[in-house]
Amino acid sequence: MTNPLRVAAIDCGTNSVRLLAAQASDDGFTELTRDLRLTRLGQGVDATGEFHPDALARTFAACDEYAVALNRLGVERVRFVATSAARDARNRAAFFSGVHERLGVDAEIISGEEEAELSFTGALTALPDADVPALVMDIGGGSTELVLGSARGIDRGLALDMGSVRLRERFLPADPPGGAEITEAIDYCDDLLDASGIDFASARTWFGVGGTATSLSAIAQGLATYDRARVHGSTVSRGELSALTARLLTTPVAQVLQIPTMEPGRADVICAGALICARVGERLGVDLTVSEADILDGLVLGLLDETR
Repeated sequence: MTNPLRVAAIDCGTNSVRLLAAQASDDGFTELTRDLRLTRLGQGVDATGEFHPDALARTFAACDEYAVALNRLGVERVRFVATSAARDARNRAAFFSGVHERLGVDAEIISGEEEAELSFTGALTALPDADVPALVMDIGGGSTELVLGSARGIDRGLALDMGSVRLRERFLPADPPGGAEITEAIDYCDDLLDASGIDFASARTWFGVGGTATSLSAIAQGLATYDRARVHGSTVSRGELSALTARLLTTPVAQVLQIPTMEPGRADVICAGALICARVGERLGVDLTVSEADILDGLVLGLLDETR
């Protein structure tokens, strides 16, 4: 392939901003770089309805770094998507203008349904031999995307207003959370899951994508340093997940920070993410398979398909 097209996808969520740059290849794409910055854009949005100035500053700093990287790599097309926090904030105009100023593209607020479908595409493309129907779960900071389907299509996909940052700020403020707080958080998650319309019992494979799932896998494996190759395709049993969730919910953040693979920007919310994951697992008859391919991979595939 002569002068293959280079594209990039940026996913700006409640807790992180992530980049995947890739170039077209005969079998899909070749990854050029994949990066993550924990910027906590959704800081306080659930309570105030607005982006905090510090959160915007952190996010724009990440955009500045990505602009340099994209220029260096010679990327020709960029898609920037924003998810839960940007859907909720009243002052999102400041966010839009700041992104465009730095990257020269307009940020798109995608629906929870599209977000779920993109995560599904990314996960199944990377692990195509999975038994179906498959349930793909992406626990973000502000919302959790769930999509059930197969290579033939999607049966049901949606976003639920339960994410690691949202759940921590709203229900689990103590360090560590108390029993009554945990019960209230469980009830909230269960109510949303019960009303979701997802046929959990039909899932023959359960994929977890995104930072919560990959972090839980690294912890469950006891990795001394984060190893993407060991995380991708790994399995966390429902028993392991239940025990890990109980451990994280009863451990102060200062001690969670001592876990070798724990990113500082995720340490205070991983217990909430684990709780969401465990509540989904309670409804399934299969263990969690963790995929490093997610919404970014789906976005890149879409950009390349548009040019073919």
